[in-house]
Amino acid sequence: EKYLPALEKEYDFWMAGVEKLSLENPTHRRVVRLQDGTVLNRYWDDREGPRPESYPEDLELAEESSQTPEDLYRNLRAACESGWDFSARWFGEGSDFKTIRTTELIPVDLNALLFHLEETLAAAYRLQKNASKSMDFEAKAQKRKEAVRLYCWNVQTDFFEDYHFPSQTPTGIPTLAAAYPLFFNIAKDSQAAAVAVRVQRDFLQAGGVVTTLMESGQQWDFPNGWAPLQWVSIEGLRQYGFDSIAKKISDNWTALNVKVYKNTGKMMEKYNVTDMDLGAGGGEYPVQDGFGWTNGVLLKLLKA
Repeated sequence: EKYLPALEKEYDFWMAGVEKLSLENPTHRRVVRLQDGTVLNRYWDDREGPRPESYPEDLELAEESSQTPEDLYRNLRAACESGWDFSARWFGEGSDFKTIRTTELIPVDLNALLFHLEETLAAAYRLQKNASKSMDFEAKAQKRKEAVRLYCWNVQTDFFEDYHFPSQTPTGIPTLAAAYPLFFNIAKDSQAAAVAVRVQRDFLQAGGVVTTLMESGQQWDFPNGWAPLQWVSIEGLRQYGFDSIAKKISDNWTALNVKVYKNTGKMMEKYNVTDMDLGAGGGEYPVQDGFGWTNGVLLKLLKA
């Protein structure tokens, strides 16, 4: 109840302009209307200019890209909003940075997070004895759950993926974002089981789970692992009873963190989870020493 105004403000930010959507106008800022009327969310940025922190790099990329500069800059900025800056997850063609298309994707993790926000708002309104609003948000959460199960599930690969709404197909790009529907209990049991198999077979490495299976040179791709994704994967698998896989991820990640700390005296922002003799590598900027999410996840796992 105490944080309800802040929760409402957060939700309004993501859903701004939803009333403007129609069959003829299916997108507005961060909301997307699919052909059947379902509304889901995407990453977005209102500005269509180069990023101040990477101004010359963005100008250079715009000269090489077939996109209009405005579209390219917005896709770059939207990927930054996601936190996954950068990953081939956002690219239309393999590891080609010029094909970034973030605003054309409905991200599975973002919509899982917004499902959780809708459930949280429903609970907060229940505490306020506002039955009408509570029921409204419960209904919204249920619709989003069904939509994530439908649109972000690739029946060809048996895995949760981002949905490319212009082509009306999943991207076919496997990433650890697939663990979010497990973390928030969105996945059907059969879907969770398929995700568990794929995570164990393809993502699990000596130092934890790798973010994607693509070695693009981007920091949110193979061979790097990130603490929040370890936590989401571990807890998501535990939610569905896959305790042995979850424990293996936890043990591997903990061992890597401890080893690097003993060798360097530092906690890292990200780690190379495929080579236990390396700390981290790859990305747009040098590896950052010390990081809250790394510290927090490790402490939680050590206490488990």
